[in-house]
Amino acid sequence: MALQATTGARVDWVDYAKGWCIVLVVMMHSTLGVGDAMGSEGWLHHFVEWARPFRMPDFFLVAGLFLHRTIDRDWRSYGDRKVVHFLYFYTVWLLIQAVLKLWPHDAAGFGDALTLFGGRLAWAYVEPFSTLWFIYLLPVFFIVTKLLRRVPVMLVLAAAAGLQMARIHTGYTMVDEFTDRYVYFFAGYAFSARFFAFAAWVRAKPAAGIAGLLVWGVSNGVVVVAGFSLLPGVSLLLGFAGALAVIAFAALLSRRDLLPPLRYAGANSIVVYLAFFLPMAATRVIFIKFGLVGDVGTLSLIVTAVAVVVPLLLHLAVRNTRARFLFERPQAFRLERQPARLLPAE
Repeated sequence: MALQATTGARVDWVDYAKGWCIVLVVMMHSTLGVGDAMGSEGWLHHFVEWARPFRMPDFFLVAGLFLHRTIDRDWRSYGDRKVVHFLYFYTVWLLIQAVLKLWPHDAAGFGDALTLFGGRLAWAYVEPFSTLWFIYLLPVFFIVTKLLRRVPVMLVLAAAAGLQMARIHTGYTMVDEFTDRYVYFFAGYAFSARFFAFAAWVRAKPAAGIAGLLVWGVSNGVVVVAGFSLLPGVSLLLGFAGALAVIAFAALLSRRDLLPPLRYAGANSIVVYLAFFLPMAATRVIFIKFGLVGDVGTLSLIVTAVAVVVPLLLHLAVRNTRARFLFERPQAFRLERQPARLLPAE
């Protein structure tokens, strides 16, 4: 087989792609947060803007690549792995973030504060909270895709593309993000074999892959600078082109395992996604308060690195303790009977 798998039947290039995706997402939040706090933009803002057309499309496309393995399972098994699994982690990390962000410190008393807090928590299951919207939306994608699995692929793809180009903005995250992102997730599921074949081709012809990446990188930048990247149709093409570029980049890295830390981050991308918010905010506040770094771009890069690394270290620290429920789903929160063990976030 042309695609080399890591121990545990993981596919190296997929982990590299997921690692690059999660770094881009954390970088975006870190850079924009630092820029807002310091009242200016830095050099990393330009890179973040360059990555905007493909940052989330590639994340969702990669998320759909292995769905064909489980989509035909019965609803109980499928719901356990594709719905309850993610809702568990959404709930755990919603509670953690909510204690820090949603508790009404200005309430008249503890009773009023508790009532307001409970209402805000309940609303977070209608309108996804903060950075957790990706975890909230994935189960919706999984359910919809299973319901549509008998519908002709090209019909679903055309409808999803139409929704993306319609640029729907209701103010409700699930509706807006679903219509904007589902086409990439569905394409990852429906055409996974072709994406794997493309990765194998790049691995076999690295020179062509590198040349293609250079052409794409410049072209993507030109469209972004020209201000056309958000136009209907253009954004769709840039999203798919960027997703292919990420696959090519990941395939090239996997040929000789050039960046193992990035692959490791990809293998634990949900860990990073769930926990990056706290080290990101803490690092930003500390560095700005004490004036440790004055350059916006450099500080943004430092905050990004800390926000990626700390969740991975936390995961290693708690995995053999009672706190491992932060990243592994206990047996009590399963629909299926299985041997007593915890199920990791991915």
